[in-house]
Amino acid sequence: MRILVVEDDATLNRQLTDALKEAGYVVDQAFDGEEGHYLGDTEPYDAVILDIGLPEMDGITVLEKWRAAARSTPVLILTARDRWSDKVAGIDAGADDYVTKPFHVEEVLARIRALIRRAAGHATSELVCGNVRLDTKGSKASVNGITLKLTSHEFRLLSYLMHHMGQVVSRTELVEHMYDQDFDRDSNTIEVFVGRLRKKIGNDMIETVRGLGYRMQAPGAAPAAKGGRP
Repeated sequence: MRILVVEDDATLNRQLTDALKEAGYVVDQAFDGEEGHYLGDTEPYDAVILDIGLPEMDGITVLEKWRAAARSTPVLILTARDRWSDKVAGIDAGADDYVTKPFHVEEVLARIRALIRRAAGHATSELVCGNVRLDTKGSKASVNGITLKLTSHEFRLLSYLMHHMGQVVSRTELVEHMYDQDFDRDSNTIEVFVGRLRKKIGNDMIETVRGLGYRMQAPGAAPAAKGGRP
Protein backbone atom coordinates (compact mmCIF):
# COMPACT_ATOMS: atom_id res chain seq x y z
CA MET A 1 0.00 0.00 0.00
CA ARG A 2 1.28 3.43 -0.96
CA ILE A 3 0.61 6.61 1.03
CA LEU A 4 1.27 10.30 0.31
CA VAL A 5 2.02 12.59 3.27
CA VAL A 6 1.57 16.30 2.55
CA GLU A 7 2.75 18.25 5.60
CA ASP A 8 4.99 21.34 5.70
CA ASP A 9 6.25 20.73 9.24
CA ALA A 10 9.40 18.70 8.50
CA THR A 11 9.48 17.04 11.92
CA LEU A 12 5.84 15.95 11.83
CA ASN A 13 6.17 14.83 8.22
CA ARG A 14 9.12 12.66 9.17
CA GLN A 15 7.33 11.23 12.22
CA LEU A 16 4.30 10.25 10.16
CA THR A 17 6.46 8.85 7.37
CA ASP A 18 8.56 6.77 9.77
CA ALA A 19 5.46 5.39 11.51
CA LEU A 20 3.80 4.50 8.20
CA LYS A 21 6.92 2.79 6.89
CA GLU A 22 7.26 0.83 10.12
CA ALA A 23 3.65 -0.30 9.63
CA GLY A 24 4.56 -1.65 6.18
CA TYR A 25 3.44 1.17 3.89
CA VAL A 26 5.37 2.75 1.03
CA VAL A 27 5.44 6.51 1.58
CA ASP A 28 6.01 9.57 -0.60
CA GLN A 29 6.44 13.01 0.99
CA ALA A 30 5.48 16.54 -0.03
CA PHE A 31 6.13 19.73 1.97
CA ASP A 32 3.90 22.27 0.24
CA GLY A 33 0.55 22.36 -1.50
CA GLU A 34 1.82 22.63 -5.05
CA GLU A 35 4.11 19.61 -4.72
CA GLY A 36 1.39 17.66 -2.93
CA HIS A 37 -1.18 18.49 -5.59
CA TYR A 38 1.17 17.44 -8.38
CA LEU A 39 2.00 14.07 -6.78
CA GLY A 40 -1.63 13.33 -5.94
CA ASP A 41 -2.64 14.24 -9.47
CA THR A 42 -0.01 12.14 -11.24
CA GLU A 43 0.74 9.18 -8.94
CA PRO A 44 -1.61 6.43 -7.71
CA TYR A 45 -2.00 6.33 -3.92
CA ASP A 46 -4.09 4.16 -1.64
CA ALA A 47 -4.57 7.09 0.76
CA VAL A 48 -3.35 10.64 1.38
CA ILE A 49 -2.61 12.46 4.63
CA LEU A 50 -3.13 16.15 3.86
CA ASP A 51 -2.47 19.15 6.12
CA ILE A 52 -4.87 22.06 5.65
CA GLY A 53 -2.40 24.84 6.44
CA LEU A 54 0.14 24.47 3.65
CA PRO A 55 2.37 27.03 1.88
CA GLU A 56 2.07 27.68 -1.87
CA MET A 57 -1.42 26.14 -2.02
CA ASP A 58 -3.64 25.43 0.99
CA GLY A 59 -4.91 21.93 1.64
CA ILE A 60 -8.56 22.74 0.93
CA THR A 61 -7.65 24.03 -2.54
CA VAL A 62 -5.46 20.98 -3.19
CA LEU A 63 -8.32 18.67 -2.23
CA GLU A 64 -10.89 20.58 -4.29
CA LYS A 65 -8.63 20.34 -7.35
CA TRP A 66 -8.19 16.58 -6.89
CA ARG A 67 -11.92 16.00 -6.56
CA ALA A 68 -12.68 18.26 -9.52
CA ALA A 69 -10.30 16.08 -11.54
CA ALA A 70 -12.18 12.97 -10.34
CA ARG A 71 -9.34 11.78 -8.07
CA SER A 72 -11.15 9.50 -5.61
CA THR A 73 -8.18 8.55 -3.40
CA PRO A 74 -9.21 8.49 0.30
CA VAL A 75 -7.94 11.63 2.05
CA LEU A 76 -7.36 12.21 5.76
CA ILE A 77 -6.93 15.91 6.55
CA LEU A 78 -4.83 17.29 9.39
CA THR A 79 -5.67 20.60 10.98
CA ALA A 80 -4.38 22.60 13.93
CA ARG A 81 -7.54 24.68 13.88
CA ASP A 82 -10.21 24.06 16.51
CA ARG A 83 -13.07 25.77 14.70
CA TRP A 84 -15.71 23.31 13.55
CA SER A 85 -16.12 25.32 10.34
CA ASP A 86 -12.62 24.31 9.17
CA LYS A 87 -13.46 20.65 9.64
CA VAL A 88 -16.73 21.10 7.76
CA ALA A 89 -14.88 22.88 4.94
CA GLY A 90 -12.50 19.94 4.64
CA ILE A 91 -15.29 17.36 4.53
CA ASP A 92 -17.25 19.46 2.03
CA ALA A 93 -14.13 19.73 -0.15
CA GLY A 94 -14.02 15.94 -0.37
CA ALA A 95 -12.07 14.71 2.67
CA ASP A 96 -12.99 11.27 3.97
CA ASP A 97 -11.88 11.87 7.56
CA TYR A 98 -9.96 14.36 9.71
CA VAL A 99 -7.65 14.55 12.73
CA THR A 100 -7.03 17.68 14.77
CA LYS A 101 -3.51 18.51 15.93
CA PRO A 102 -2.00 17.57 18.29
CA PHE A 103 -2.76 13.90 17.76
CA HIS A 104 -1.36 10.45 18.52
CA VAL A 105 0.29 8.84 15.50
CA GLU A 106 -1.49 5.59 16.37
CA GLU A 107 -4.82 7.31 15.75
CA VAL A 108 -3.69 8.45 12.31
CA LEU A 109 -2.55 4.92 11.46
CA ALA A 110 -5.89 3.47 12.59
CA ARG A 111 -7.84 5.98 10.51
CA ILE A 112 -5.68 5.32 7.44
CA ARG A 113 -6.24 1.57 7.81
CA ALA A 114 -9.98 2.19 8.02
CA LEU A 115 -10.01 4.45 4.94
CA ILE A 116 -8.12 1.90 2.85
CA ARG A 117 -10.37 -0.95 4.02
CA ARG A 118 -13.57 0.96 3.27
CA ALA A 119 -12.29 2.04 -0.15
CA ALA A 120 -11.70 -1.64 -0.96
CA GLY A 121 -15.08 -2.70 0.44
CA HIS A 122 -13.91 -4.33 3.69
CA ALA A 123 -15.49 -3.67 7.09
CA THR A 124 -13.01 -5.23 9.52
CA SER A 125 -9.28 -5.09 10.17
CA GLU A 126 -8.87 -8.81 9.40
CA LEU A 127 -9.10 -9.91 5.77
CA VAL A 128 -9.74 -13.58 5.04
CA CYS A 129 -9.23 -15.48 1.79
CA GLY A 130 -9.62 -19.22 2.19
CA ASN A 131 -7.15 -20.30 4.86
CA VAL A 132 -5.12 -17.09 4.55
CA ARG A 133 -5.69 -14.31 7.08
CA LEU A 134 -4.26 -10.79 6.97
CA ASP A 135 -4.27 -8.69 10.14
CA THR A 136 -4.07 -5.11 8.85
CA LYS A 137 -3.77 -3.72 12.38
CA GLY A 138 -0.88 -5.96 13.38
CA SER A 139 0.67 -6.02 9.88
CA LYS A 140 0.94 -9.80 9.88
CA ALA A 141 -0.45 -12.72 7.93
CA SER A 142 -1.08 -16.39 8.65
CA VAL A 143 -2.07 -19.64 6.93
CA ASN A 144 -4.13 -22.13 8.93
CA GLY A 145 -3.28 -20.14 12.06
CA ILE A 146 0.47 -20.29 11.50
CA THR A 147 2.13 -16.87 11.17
CA LEU A 148 3.91 -16.34 7.86
CA LYS A 149 7.45 -15.03 7.64
CA LEU A 150 7.24 -12.46 4.86
CA THR A 151 9.65 -9.88 3.53
CA SER A 152 8.37 -6.30 3.31
CA HIS A 153 7.75 -6.66 -0.43
CA GLU A 154 5.95 -9.98 -0.01
CA PHE A 155 3.72 -8.47 2.67
CA ARG A 156 2.86 -5.45 0.51
CA LEU A 157 2.02 -7.73 -2.40
CA LEU A 158 -0.18 -9.98 -0.26
CA SER A 159 -1.86 -6.99 1.36
CA TYR A 160 -2.71 -5.35 -1.96
CA LEU A 161 -4.03 -8.57 -3.48
CA MET A 162 -6.15 -9.34 -0.40
CA HIS A 163 -7.57 -5.83 -0.28
CA HIS A 164 -8.67 -6.45 -3.89
CA MET A 165 -9.72 -10.10 -3.59
CA GLY A 166 -11.47 -11.52 -6.63
CA GLN A 167 -10.28 -8.70 -8.88
CA VAL A 168 -7.65 -8.84 -11.58
CA VAL A 169 -4.70 -6.61 -10.66
CA SER A 170 -2.17 -5.76 -13.36
CA ARG A 171 1.59 -5.96 -12.88
CA THR A 172 1.81 -2.21 -13.52
CA GLU A 173 -0.71 -1.48 -10.78
CA LEU A 174 1.19 -3.66 -8.33
CA VAL A 175 4.46 -1.89 -9.13
CA GLU A 176 2.82 1.52 -8.67
CA HIS A 177 1.42 0.59 -5.26
CA MET A 178 4.42 -1.35 -3.91
CA TYR A 179 7.23 1.14 -4.59
CA ASP A 180 7.72 4.85 -3.95
CA GLN A 181 8.28 7.36 -6.74
CA ASP A 182 12.08 7.21 -6.51
CA PHE A 183 12.37 3.42 -6.75
CA ASP A 184 13.80 1.92 -9.93
CA ARG A 185 10.63 0.09 -10.90
CA ASP A 186 10.72 -3.16 -12.82
CA SER A 187 7.47 -5.06 -13.28
CA ASN A 188 9.44 -8.29 -13.84
CA THR A 189 10.26 -8.39 -10.13
CA ILE A 190 6.55 -8.82 -9.40
CA GLU A 191 6.69 -12.30 -10.92
CA VAL A 192 9.49 -13.18 -8.51
CA PHE A 193 7.51 -11.97 -5.47
CA VAL A 194 4.37 -13.76 -6.67
CA GLY A 195 6.35 -16.98 -7.00
CA ARG A 196 7.76 -16.62 -3.48
CA LEU A 197 4.34 -15.81 -2.05
CA ARG A 198 2.73 -18.81 -3.73
CA LYS A 199 5.22 -21.10 -2.03
CA LYS A 200 4.17 -19.68 1.34
CA ILE A 201 0.37 -19.50 0.97
CA GLY A 202 -0.30 -22.16 -1.66
CA ASN A 203 0.01 -22.12 -5.44
CA ASP A 204 -3.75 -22.15 -6.00
CA MET A 205 -4.41 -18.91 -4.06
CA ILE A 206 -3.02 -16.52 -6.68
CA GLU A 207 -4.23 -17.01 -10.24
CA THR A 208 -2.31 -15.69 -13.24
CA VAL A 209 -4.78 -14.12 -15.68
CA ARG A 210 -2.94 -14.28 -18.98
CA GLY A 211 -2.21 -10.87 -20.46
CA LEU A 212 -3.91 -9.03 -17.58
CA GLY A 213 -2.21 -9.75 -14.26
CA TYR A 214 -3.07 -11.64 -11.07
CA ARG A 215 -6.17 -12.43 -9.06
CA MET A 216 -6.29 -13.71 -5.49
CA GLN A 217 -9.30 -15.68 -4.33
CA ALA A 218 -10.11 -18.83 -2.41
CA PRO A 219 -10.08 -21.97 -4.58
CA GLY A 220 -13.54 -22.50 -6.10
CA ALA A 221 -14.71 -18.95 -5.37
CA ALA A 222 -16.37 -16.95 -8.14
CA PRO A 223 -14.44 -13.87 -9.40
CA ALA A 224 -15.64 -10.44 -8.28
CA ALA A 225 -18.26 -8.82 -10.46
CA LYS A 226 -16.05 -5.92 -11.49
CA GLY A 227 -12.86 -6.48 -13.44
CA GLY A 228 -9.34 -5.27 -12.82
CA ARG A 229 -8.32 -1.65 -13.02
CA PRO A 230 -5.96 -0.30 -15.69
